[in-house]
Amino acid sequence: MKTVFQERLKRHHDELRWLYMELYDNSDMFAELCDQMYTYAQQRDAQLVALDQEREKDPQWFRGNDMLGMMLYIDNFAGNLKGVQKKLDYLSSCNVNCIHLMPFLESPKGRSDGGYAVADFRKVQPELGTMEDLSALAKECHKKKINLCMDFVMNHTSEDHEWAKKAREGDGEYMSRYFFYKDPSIPREYDRTVPQVFPTTAPGNFTYLDEMGYYVMTTFYPYQWDLNYQNPRVFNEMMYNFLYLANQGMDIIRIDAVPYIWKQLGTKCRNLLQVHTIVRMMRMICEIVCPGVLLLGEVVMEPEKVVPYFGTVEKPECHMLYNVTTMATTWHSVATRDVRLLKKQMDIVNGLPKDYLFLNYLRCHDDIGWGLDYDTLGIWGMKEVDHKRFLNQYFTGRFEGSESRGELYNDDPVTQDARFCGTTASMCGVESALYEKDEEKLLAAVRQDLMLHAYMLTQSGIPMLYSGDEIGQVNDYTYKEDAAKKEDSRYLHRGKFPWYLAAKNKEKGTLQEQIFTGLSKLEQIRKKRRVFRSDAAVYTYDVKDDSILCILRENEEERFLGIFNFSDDTRTAWMEEPGAFVNLWTGKKIEMVNVEIPGHDFLWVSKKK
Repeated sequence: MKTVFQERLKRHHDELRWLYMELYDNSDMFAELCDQMYTYAQQRDAQLVALDQEREKDPQWFRGNDMLGMMLYIDNFAGNLKGVQKKLDYLSSCNVNCIHLMPFLESPKGRSDGGYAVADFRKVQPELGTMEDLSALAKECHKKKINLCMDFVMNHTSEDHEWAKKAREGDGEYMSRYFFYKDPSIPREYDRTVPQVFPTTAPGNFTYLDEMGYYVMTTFYPYQWDLNYQNPRVFNEMMYNFLYLANQGMDIIRIDAVPYIWKQLGTKCRNLLQVHTIVRMMRMICEIVCPGVLLLGEVVMEPEKVVPYFGTVEKPECHMLYNVTTMATTWHSVATRDVRLLKKQMDIVNGLPKDYLFLNYLRCHDDIGWGLDYDTLGIWGMKEVDHKRFLNQYFTGRFEGSESRGELYNDDPVTQDARFCGTTASMCGVESALYEKDEEKLLAAVRQDLMLHAYMLTQSGIPMLYSGDEIGQVNDYTYKEDAAKKEDSRYLHRGKFPWYLAAKNKEKGTLQEQIFTGLSKLEQIRKKRRVFRSDAAVYTYDVKDDSILCILRENEEERFLGIFNFSDDTRTAWMEEPGAFVNLWTGKKIEMVNVEIPGHDFLWVSKKK
């Protein structure tokens, strides 16, 4: 093991040391980091070591057309970690081979921010289980060829974290791990340049602690204290936490709120160069200690600020990034029946190096922020404030003709800005159709739901489902009855998984069967065709209709077209593709000449070269 470690360290040592010294100029702390890296490498169990070696031989292992993820809350899905382990067969039946467990580390009740306020990086929330349960789940997942993903919240800790408690007691060593200021002029100076994340629910970027007489930086919520990565002790200790969690059997570690990690007075404290230095060091530490582990970056920014977090081909940072902008633009396209902006953004993504891998999704645990390309939309007559208002009215069902249902999040009456919450099915009209008992509307909603999933599965990258979407789970309004949740509308789409409905996924004609079977069929088609691999060429295809998105995928053996109608009406995809294609859904041959597509429907067609 020592020889292998030394070889890996030798490959990266010079660059890692140079970057570390550039940030910290502390050779003793760097030496400590290297010693601890060796300790954690030794602590990896034999199965994980074997997996590391296997993945080193095949560094493209996660880029295949069989990769399909699902994100879920442990308690909502199965009660606890042992419960998740018992449900692995169900997840396999969903064709899922990657599970993203939403935050499960110890965090204080009522001040957890959905688990993102971590009080202890080495303890599982007691009601969810133990670290031993997590390791056991990982082992069982690996037996079933399922990868496990977790969140690593490194921008901040809970105010209940051991460091924060000691800092609150006035211990200078621990105060230096955060941003404490007695003089209010410094927080005010920060506030001049640093945007607010939650201007209505958590205004400002600092919280005043009466008992200390100090201000502490709290970018997100007052109970989440920002860590000071200018202190090398913070970086080292957080890397030790990272490696400890990796050693529990994680395959993918999601780095939360990546752009915020480094703070500097006089800046926006977003996307600073030092952040990239830290992520690059994390990538190298991974490749030295646990090369089988992937880094997934959460960068909720406009595209030009997202792409740099891949690093370069020569000096990579994150293995994968969320395709956040495309997700938001997808729902804009649903509301407007206009795919022009979506097409433009997909062209940008498709033009990036194939080494850059996005994780694609329709919905996740979070709200939807309307961070769209308003410069482009403005050219088409869609002004930012008015358009955001329209989108929020549409998806809350307050716009004439809308069947969507959901709720606003962080509604700001001053700026008239707000974000949106709701499940995929409710946004597609399933909830309203069920309420109205309108079979025709329900069929249309299911058709739109499957069309959007087919579109997601066609994109370049790895598709990620949100638990419940496979059976058309709708909004859960019971969160309003829980005092700890009622002020956070994001719990609308974080409801308990309805196992009684999931049991109907094979009952012919049920809503659950229609969506589950349809989605499974799409996933199986994707899994069997190499043209869906991430190394395939992907383009958008102009079919002369702004309501229809056409995606072309091709490799040396196959030409594939995915055609998606975002309008309510039957539209024509104007095209003349020579030769006979096969409709992958029906298995029948089809001529791809000026093809009619029913409203909210799609076509998957292919021909061999």
